[in-house]
Amino acid sequence: MCTVRVLSVGAVIFYVTPILVPLVIPLGYIYYRVQVPRSPLRPGVRALHFLSHVAWLQEFYRQSSRELKRIDAVSKSPIYAQFSETLNGVSTIRAFNSQLRFMGKNFQLNDAYSTAYFANNAANRWLGIRLELIGNIAVGTSALFAVLQNGNDPSTAGIVGLSVTYALDVTGTLNWAVRTFTQLESYMVSCERVREYSQMETEAPAIVESARPHASWPSEGRVKFDNVQLRYREELEPALKGVSFETKAGEKVGIVGRTGAGKSTLAVALFRITEIFRGSILVDGTDVSQIGLDDLRTKLSIIPQDPVLFAGTVRSNLDPFEDYSDAEINETLSKVHMKEWVDGTANGLLHEVQEGGSNLSVGQRQLLCMARALLRKAKVIIMDEATASVDMQTDNFIQETIREQFTGSTVRRSPPARA
Repeated sequence: MCTVRVLSVGAVIFYVTPILVPLVIPLGYIYYRVQVPRSPLRPGVRALHFLSHVAWLQEFYRQSSRELKRIDAVSKSPIYAQFSETLNGVSTIRAFNSQLRFMGKNFQLNDAYSTAYFANNAANRWLGIRLELIGNIAVGTSALFAVLQNGNDPSTAGIVGLSVTYALDVTGTLNWAVRTFTQLESYMVSCERVREYSQMETEAPAIVESARPHASWPSEGRVKFDNVQLRYREELEPALKGVSFETKAGEKVGIVGRTGAGKSTLAVALFRITEIFRGSILVDGTDVSQIGLDDLRTKLSIIPQDPVLFAGTVRSNLDPFEDYSDAEINETLSKVHMKEWVDGTANGLLHEVQEGGSNLSVGQRQLLCMARALLRKAKVIIMDEATASVDMQTDNFIQETIREQFTGSTVRRSPPARA
């Protein structure tokens, strides 16, 4: 639309004041130099490239605006992350009297974003002044030449007026063309970030048809780590350095170590959350790296240190895929001493659980996570400091459940620090 309007205005102006043609050449060159980026393409292809950029763009502004928009987008993410962190940990922040520190961090992040936002607006004003200057030169010259060339001919007064009116429209049209195309390119930064995420390395296939284990796998629960080495990124040192051990079926194994020793990393390797780069992990003689992630993760269970619950009901948290009956779920809740509490709620198994289980105590959340693991009757169960954040009574319930209900399962435990 802008291109057609500029061409139509130019045609009218050239018809009324042909003497203006020589002036258009330097002005057109200025617009060209401040708009079309240098192209290494062949001349024929370069012409098409120019046509694709016919909405004249300023090279310097265009590149600066794009980078400023990228900085603007990147500086927003820390603000959202810090704000979410503050809301989730507001009780801890108040307990440690750290309000001023978090407020200062929030101000600092907002200042960084405001700096990029202000620079972006300043770049817009920089462009606006120059576009207005070039457009006003064209308008003033067109009016001057129209009067000098046709001033003595009253019959051309209407055409001269039309020419000047059209020339006044050129400035706004050119501004709109440049800003529209530049804004489009700046907004494409969002697509650039989506493209970056789409090219990130993905997890292994959920199902590998050629290597699917038997439906009863694992039937014993034997786990063997053979010279396992794992690192979270290629440039980092290995978090696991040649770990080798073997557990027998139904064995209860405790793994003790200082913070950062790699206790939780063993679970990360077993569930293939991060792939190992050397060695092998065998469960009942099957190399877990060869099977699909669904086949692996549905056959193992984990009870994390921080109990994970989702918004929904008690039933949906214990059995999200509705594979078990209400009777089986109630039986499992009895084993973890939670049935009495569930029956005491208004809706029973349909009792609403808020996001993250915020309407339940930490102990109740941990017991529900244990019920989830117990319901699946997994032969391999990982407990990552499952009793580190619970009271003594809940700790006793968990210990009793481990002794009585996990007798046929291989349990790998990371004891809490107080143990």
